[in-house]
Amino acid sequence: MFTGIIETLGIIKNIKRENTNLHLTIASNISDDLKIDQSVSHNGVCLTVVALNPGQHTVTAIQETLMKSNLDKLEVGDKLNLERCTMVGSRLDGHIVQGHVDQTAVCTEIKDENGSWLYTFQYDSSIGNITVEKGSIAVNGISLTVVDSRKDTFSVAIIPYTFDHTAMHTLKVGNQVNLEFDIVGKYVTKLVALGRL
Repeated sequence: MFTGIIETLGIIKNIKRENTNLHLTIASNISDDLKIDQSVSHNGVCLTVVALNPGQHTVTAIQETLMKSNLDKLEVGDKLNLERCTMVGSRLDGHIVQGHVDQTAVCTEIKDENGSWLYTFQYDSSIGNITVEKGSIAVNGISLTVVDSRKDTFSVAIIPYTFDHTAMHTLKVGNQVNLEFDIVGKYVTKLVALGRL
C-alpha cells in the first residue's frame, strides 16, 4: 500500500523489451536502499524490484500493466515519481493508494495560476470510473484532490512544492498519465451497479 506522497524522482537509464515484458532500469537516490522483491510505486504503478546495481534498480512490467498504464510510452532520460510502500505505524499523509492503475488520461490543459498550477485531464468514464469534487485521485502516483469534476474530465491544483518535487513539472499538454481512482469510491460505484446500495 502507498500514500501517494512522492518520495523522490527517478530517471530512466535503460529500457529493454523481452517478449511482451518491459524491463526498466531507474537511477534514484533510494535505489541503493532497495531490496530484490520489494514493491515500489513507479508513476503510480506498483512494480517489483528484480535487479540492483549501484545507484540503480530494475523493475519489470508485464503486458497487463502496459495495457493499463503509460509505462510503454516512457523513454530513456524521462523522470518518474517513486514511492516505497507505507510502513505500518507511519502517518497516512495522502490517501490509500494501491499502485494498481485503473486507466490512463491525457493532459488537456495546464494553467499557471500565479502561485499554483491547474492541470486538466480527460479520461474515458465509460469504463465506470468517476471523480468527485474534493475527492482523492492518484495521478502518476501523486495523491491529489479533485478541484473540478465533470463527465470525462477533472482538474487538480498543484502547489509549488508538489510541482518542484514530483515529475509534474515535466508534464505537457498531450502527455498521458496513469490514474488510480479512490478505492472507497470504486467500492461504492460497484455496489451501486450491483444494486446493493
